[in-house]
Amino acid sequence: MGDYDDTDETIESAYAAMLGFATRYPEYSSLAAKLRAAGPPSPRVLGTPIILDTDIGGDPDDAVALTCAARQPELALVITADEYNGQRARLARYLLDLLGRPDVAVVAGADLGNTRDWVAEGLTPTSVAAQPDDVVAAVRAVCTDADGPVRWVGCAPLTNLAAVLRTDPDLARQLVITQMGGAINYRDPARAEHNFRLDPDAARFVVATAPELTLVLSDVTFTDEIAISASTDLFTALAAPDGPEWAGLLAAHLERWFSLRYPASKQHDPLTLTVALELPFVELSRPSILVAADARMSVDPAGHPTWVTSDADYPAFRRWLATQLAT
Repeated sequence: MGDYDDTDETIESAYAAMLGFATRYPEYSSLAAKLRAAGPPSPRVLGTPIILDTDIGGDPDDAVALTCAARQPELALVITADEYNGQRARLARYLLDLLGRPDVAVVAGADLGNTRDWVAEGLTPTSVAAQPDDVVAAVRAVCTDADGPVRWVGCAPLTNLAAVLRTDPDLARQLVITQMGGAINYRDPARAEHNFRLDPDAARFVVATAPELTLVLSDVTFTDEIAISASTDLFTALAAPDGPEWAGLLAAHLERWFSLRYPASKQHDPLTLTVALELPFVELSRPSILVAADARMSVDPAGHPTWVTSDADYPAFRRWLATQLAT
C-alpha cells in the first residue's frame, strides 16, 4: 500500500466516501439507504459559541437551563423570547450576574403579547437596567466573531430564530440549531406543543428551511422523571438558607411556579441544552416532519427530514443536572 495522507479528511468527506462505496456495490445497498436516510453528519460543534434563546420567567426550567448554560465558557449570548415588557431580559441579566457571567450579553427579543406565562414579578431588583433589543445585530456579531459553527439552543417560541433566518439567510449556514419544541404524539391531540403553538408561522418556517436542526420533542421531555418539585432533593438544596444568591433566586422562582401554576417543573430546557452539548443522554432519529398551519407536527414522507429526540436516559440526566446545580 502506498503513502496515504488523511490529514485533510473531514467527517463530511468520510461520510461522502462511505456513501460512495456503499452505492457502488449492490451488496451494500442497505447500508447506502441508511446513510442517505440519516443525511450528512452535523458539523463538529464542541467548543463553539452558544446562543441561548429563552422565555425565562415562566416555567422555571428556563432559569435552570440558563444556570447550566452559564457553566459553559462558550455561552456568548442570551436572547429572550415571548417578552413581557422587557422583564424576561432583565431577569436573565440578573441571574447571569449572580452566576459570575457579566460578560454574557443579554438582548430582549420578540414580544408576542402573551401575559399568562410570566410568574417572576418582583424577583429582579429595580436596579437592573433594561437590556438592548436588536436581536439580529447581536446574533450577527457572535457569528462574525466565530470561526465556524455557532450553536443556537432554543428554549422558547421560534419567533427570534425565524426573524434571524429571514433577515440574514447567510446565518442559516452557520447556526447549528437545537430547539425544544414540537411533538409527534402530543398529550392534547387538538393542539400543538407550547413553543410551536405560540408562533406557528415561525415553527413552520424553521422546520422547513433550517439546514442544521434538531428538535427536542415534548414526547421525550414531558415526564415526571425529570421534574423538580418541593419534595425533591434538588429543590431542598437550592432553598438552603446558607446557599448562594443564584440558588435562592432559583428556589424563589420555583416556589412561585408551584404556588401559581403547577406543583412541579419538568426540566425540558436543561435536557435540550445537553443535546447541544453533545452529552449522551438522548437518542435521535430522523423522520420526515410536516408542520401543519396550527403547528401540530406529524411524520409524513412529504415533510422535511429532521433530527428529533426519540428517547432519553433520565437517571443519567438527573445526575448531571445535580452536578450543575450543586451549591
